Amino acid sequence: MFRQALLGQPSPLVAALLLFHRKERRRKDTGLPHWRREKHPYYDLTVKILRARNIKGTDLLSKADCYVELRLPTASPITYRTRVIDNSSDPEWNETFHFKIHNAVKNTMELALFDEDVLISDELASVVFDVTGLKAGHPLKESFKLKEDDEELDVEFFLKKSADAPGEVITNGALVAYPCLSLQGVIKNDEMSNLREQGSNQFKISVPGAYEKQVCIPCKPESDQNCAVPFVFHIGKEMCSQLSVELERTITVQDGVSHDVEEHSTVLRSGTVPFHSLPLGKEIDLTVPLGKELSVDLRVKAEQITGDLDIRLGFDLCKEEQGFLEKRKNVVSQALKKTLKLREDPDKDEVPVVAVLGSGGGIRALTSFYGSLLGLQQLNLLDCITYLAGISGTTWCMSMLYQDSEWSCKDLRGAVINARDKISSSKVAGFSSERLKYYFQELSAMENAGRKVSFTDLWGLIVEYFLQQKVDQSKLSDQQNAVKRAQNPYPIYAAVNVRPNISGDDFAEWCEFTPFEVGFRKYGAFVRTEDFDSEFFMGRLIKKHPEPRICYLQGIWGSAFAASLDDVFLKVIGSGLTFLESLGDVVRVIDDCRRFHFRDPMRLKTRMVIPGGLLLQIFQDFFKSRVTAGETFNFMQGLYLHKDYVSLKKFVTWKGTHLDAFPNQLTPMEETLYLVDGGFSINSPFPLMLQPERDVDVILSFNYSWEAPFEVLELTQKYCKEREIPFPQINVSKEDEENPKECYVFMDAENPKTPIILHFPLVNDTFCTYKAPGVERESEEEKAFGDFEVEAKDSPYRTLNFTFEPHEFNRLVELSCYNVLNNKDAILDALRLALNRRRLKSRT
Repeated sequence: MFRQALLGQPSPLVAALLLFHRKERRRKDTGLPHWRREKHPYYDLTVKILRARNIKGTDLLSKADCYVELRLPTASPITYRTRVIDNSSDPEWNETFHFKIHNAVKNTMELALFDEDVLISDELASVVFDVTGLKAGHPLKESFKLKEDDEELDVEFFLKKSADAPGEVITNGALVAYPCLSLQGVIKNDEMSNLREQGSNQFKISVPGAYEKQVCIPCKPESDQNCAVPFVFHIGKEMCSQLSVELERTITVQDGVSHDVEEHSTVLRSGTVPFHSLPLGKEIDLTVPLGKELSVDLRVKAEQITGDLDIRLGFDLCKEEQGFLEKRKNVVSQALKKTLKLREDPDKDEVPVVAVLGSGGGIRALTSFYGSLLGLQQLNLLDCITYLAGISGTTWCMSMLYQDSEWSCKDLRGAVINARDKISSSKVAGFSSERLKYYFQELSAMENAGRKVSFTDLWGLIVEYFLQQKVDQSKLSDQQNAVKRAQNPYPIYAAVNVRPNISGDDFAEWCEFTPFEVGFRKYGAFVRTEDFDSEFFMGRLIKKHPEPRICYLQGIWGSAFAASLDDVFLKVIGSGLTFLESLGDVVRVIDDCRRFHFRDPMRLKTRMVIPGGLLLQIFQDFFKSRVTAGETFNFMQGLYLHKDYVSLKKFVTWKGTHLDAFPNQLTPMEETLYLVDGGFSINSPFPLMLQPERDVDVILSFNYSWEAPFEVLELTQKYCKEREIPFPQINVSKEDEENPKECYVFMDAENPKTPIILHFPLVNDTFCTYKAPGVERESEEEKAFGDFEVEAKDSPYRTLNFTFEPHEFNRLVELSCYNVLNNKDAILDALRLALNRRRLKSRT
């Protein structure tokens, strides 16, 4: 029995074809598919902190002791600050700061006003000011409104064009890659004996803004004076920084009672050398004065790294995926001819792109997805599918299937039986002393190799045992063999990048994992799958780590334990801890949009941020932090946002409080990615399939969520609306919310860019009565097998249950398979409509 909620006119096929013919437009609008080189001028920016007025400090017994901090991280790694004006409500500084900025990037100044106390400085308010729109040669004085209407901060900006020649960058319109410099050097120990003093001495060498934080080099004894100790730093060519050398003395003190050993370090001498004073491509001897007639001799060489970037910047599909699509069209064309009983194979341009999406839901999702795919295979539809995308538990099913490079060409019942044996077995041995020892040996080896290790990695090893009950040495890149002839659908595994203390509903960036690439379509940044979790800076591979085994990715994809307490409340009682929102920072737009210099459409509005306070922030972090979130090296570190990134619909900059409107806080500025289960955002990988580059015509959405059968569609609709992505209107009756059917069809007959969505909630609608489409259950045993409720209170299919009895596994597989078979007509109708849309498009 086919049941659907059909949006549009009574005869959708005819109506859609007519409208498509009249309103045909190009479907593929990728914006900026490739990276390009751009030249932009430099500017000298002068910022003068004038005064503040009517400032109310945090100390009730006295007036504020104010100072201002300035940050412009796209120009300088240093945070500058004014002097402190004691006990004044109207402090006046008149201090000037200078920056050299490059016009290719989004230069956003942060001005923070502090009240200095005895123990800690309290941030009163901060202003985020986009310098885009400042006119060169025209001074601009701004009075920024702060916490109260009468509190103001006066700042004067002056921009002038630099005498330096324009600088070239590589960009895809969202991100900018500066030229990267490598500084290699050694300390010459000829005069080391003059520097040794009592205690254990060492040098600390640093370059603010460089990838390498700090290098500690011990002073050698006289016998090692001729040994040169090397160091290396990577930094952007445009970054105004300096080479800093400190001579430090460390004294070890032992407590006579407790025998505890403590080390106390003191900086004896220090000196700096401006980085821009170092010639490029030439090895030189350098003497760094340390004060009081002491110095240290260095031999250094700064050179620019040449050659192509080690990450791919662009919004198009990688060449391997494009090659797969060309091959897969032949497979799909032949399958459509057979399935739809066509006279001839459709041309390549007529072949619709069909994607199958599986939601999260732990072992319930894994089991159900096997059943859904089995149903598609029995309808001879597996070869009609181009993409297979999963999230959470569905990715576990996919990763098991793709171990066999010919899985979709074989009878899936063999894979189902193998999975049943694993899922129905006891998991107790996964926590034996021998197994725990193996876990911690693996994690220790990762940590010793310089990798970031978190609870998610331990969870990945546990999942490995649950799914395989053995060590699985396979890697995601091994699955390239499964698609090299386009013999299987193209697999896409989903995760989201979050912030440890921000709800996934407020900020989540979708990350896709494929056999060839890992990356973010939001930023148009990708790395080879073999290079994932290696260390990158400014688009350059700095340190190569081995590709992680797939079990560690399974831990990321299905990291249910990365939930915050706020997430737990949201899932358990249906609402988050809303009172926490009042404890966070307050963000207000304070632009006067009528002013002439604010009319640049690429300029971000000025925002004022009032911190929630230290105690309240601690309270908020406690409830919202994800202490178990997986950490991995951020391959976008060192890249900057393009000055026009706000024009890309992938960014939600129009929302005043959204993180997208704060470029200095976005992911490229972070050292670490926090990748977690995509279910913390949308429990289905729709955002990865709705990218225009993939040009998907039909989506089969299998929802295995516990309760909330339409939530993924409603969240996806909101996601698409914010980014102007075509998506059909989701209107579901209250009756369907309470008693969902097997299949729903959503489409937009007026917009052929909108994919056709077939949504399958996990329900026992007619399966309880029919053992096959049109075949009723007769015996008591057959009726008992089909008479169950998936979401019953005593259901074995709860998300945190990782073991099913064999009959429970079989029943869920057969239910999911039946629901597909029973809606054969709906699926075939959608394929016919998509095929005819493509035909009309190719003929106009």
